[in-house]
Amino acid sequence: MNAIKHAHSGLRWVVLALLLLAIANAYNGWQKRQPYTPSDKKKHLFALIFCHIQMLIGFVAYFLNLGGKVQFSGATMGNDLIRFFTMEHSIMMILAIVVITVGFSKAKKIIETPRRFRMIFSTYLIGLLLILAGIPWPFRALGAGWF
Repeated sequence: MNAIKHAHSGLRWVVLALLLLAIANAYNGWQKRQPYTPSDKKKHLFALIFCHIQMLIGFVAYFLNLGGKVQFSGATMGNDLIRFFTMEHSIMMILAIVVITVGFSKAKKIIETPRRFRMIFSTYLIGLLLILAGIPWPFRALGAGWF
């Protein structure tokens, strides 16, 4: 279980870096009206794939850690730490992955290059903001470290 938690925590940095790369690439392509190349698609796809891998590892960690013991009662919701990991973190991350996935899927269908880049840029940025808001950063006093 500890290895899965460390993998999930460490992979966050790869996901964040790939999302930043994809967002920067999409912004650059959108503003400069560059053609959408297979290299662009790979950057956006790798960010998407790593987000999905991170989510799967998170699901494994969630279910191994909790083992079906969670009861969504007033006591659970009253505890900031338990509520964060059982509800807030999970929901924000799932929403982020859905936004990123829908954005990538919709962008594939767009023929106009600037609009395609803009779709990737906006949806990946929204997904990144959701992810950043849902990460248990050490300064949030949720018991998590930097790695």
